[in-house]
Order: sequence, then structure tokens, then C-alpha cells
Amino acid sequence: MTKQINILSTKKLLPNQKQVLLDANIHLIEESFIETNIKNFELSKVNDNLIFTSQNAVQSVLQHPKCDELKSKNVFSVGMKTKDLLTENGFNVVAYTGYAADLAEIISLIYGKESYTFFSGNLRRDVLPNTLKENGIALNEIEVYETNITSKKIKEKLDGILFFSPSAVESYFRLNTIKEEMCFCIGETTAEALENKKVKNIIIVEKPTVENVIDEVIEYY
Repeated sequence: MTKQINILSTKKLLPNQKQVLLDANIHLIEESFIETNIKNFELSKVNDNLIFTSQNAVQSVLQHPKCDELKSKNVFSVGMKTKDLLTENGFNVVAYTGYAADLAEIISLIYGKESYTFFSGNLRRDVLPNTLKENGIALNEIEVYETNITSKKIKEKLDGILFFSPSAVESYFRLNTIKEEMCFCIGETTAEALENKKVKNIIIVEKPTVENVIDEVIEYY
């Protein structure tokens, strides 16, 4: 009899994403280790270019009554799905990358004379704003959503864990530990958060999408 593979996803997956794992005979446990909430914010002092590093920020801005006033501005984004969401809603995405550090480098090298407004969350990483400021690039920031830690104790024995953000790593470790479980990460920054917890069993997908994380799990097992 084949041993059942137990996988924990640290966020709720879409039905089609879950089905892929189920079709591969992988038992899925789902828990939301973080929650995001849209914030009220003022659209004042917006610079010539916009920066988005998450779909959550895009969703928040799309709900603002003055959102359409932003669509004449050029946009720089992190993540294919963030870029697609922006494009679908009428924004002009000039450049996008998989990671914030890469986007900061592109802006600094090619678009350094422009000014930027970064739409961010409360737990955003420092790498992008710090890099731009170190290079003397005009930047302001508008916080448009909040990420809250929602830790949960996991009692099942796990073979693998899916991590999609550094915040989820932090949340998981508040009530749990990792020993032999394989950790599948959506990107390098998430993997770095695990490495800081002395975790060594890490697989990072080449392109940071949920689907690629799932594919990596199936290939591994």
C-alpha cells in the first residue's frame, strides 16, 4: 500500500489548484496563516510612476473612488499575476519582474530620473524602497492594505509544507516547528525567511506562481 502524502498549504488554494493535488493522490490540509485587509487611504501626492509588488495592493487601489485617475501613469510591478491584474484593469505596465530586488535594479539603472509612488502593505520588505532611496530616486509610499498574522497549531504529521510569503513563515513558526518536512517556496524571499529559522529542507520554484509550487510538489513525490 502506498504511503499517503500529507501536504499543508499555508493559504487557502483555489478549487482548480486543489484538484491538481488531489488528482495526484496527495492529501491536502489548508490553513490561512495570514489574512489581508484593505485599508482606507488618501490618493494624494501621487508621483508620475506607480509601483505595485502584490495583487493585494492592486485590489485595494481598484476599490478607491479615484482609481481611474491613476491609469494615465506608468506602472512598475512585481509578479506576473500582479502585472496581469493591472493590465486587465486598464493600467499601463512598463516593466515587471519576479522579485522586488530585480525591479529596484531596473528602475535604478534605466528609469532613475523619474518619480515613484509605491502602494504597499504594512509588512512589506525594505529592499525596494531602500534601494531607490539609496540611488537618490524620488519615492513616496502609500500603505493600502494590512497583513495580519493568524497562527494555527498543526497537529497532523506532515510530509511537506507550501509557503507563499515570509509573513506566513513567521506565522507558522509562532506555534509550530519544522524538522524533516520538505518546504516548497514560491520565491527566494520566502526561502530566506525559512533559512533564517535554520530550515534546510527547501525547494524554490523557478517562476514564482502558486501553480509552479503545486507542480513542484507533484514532481517531488
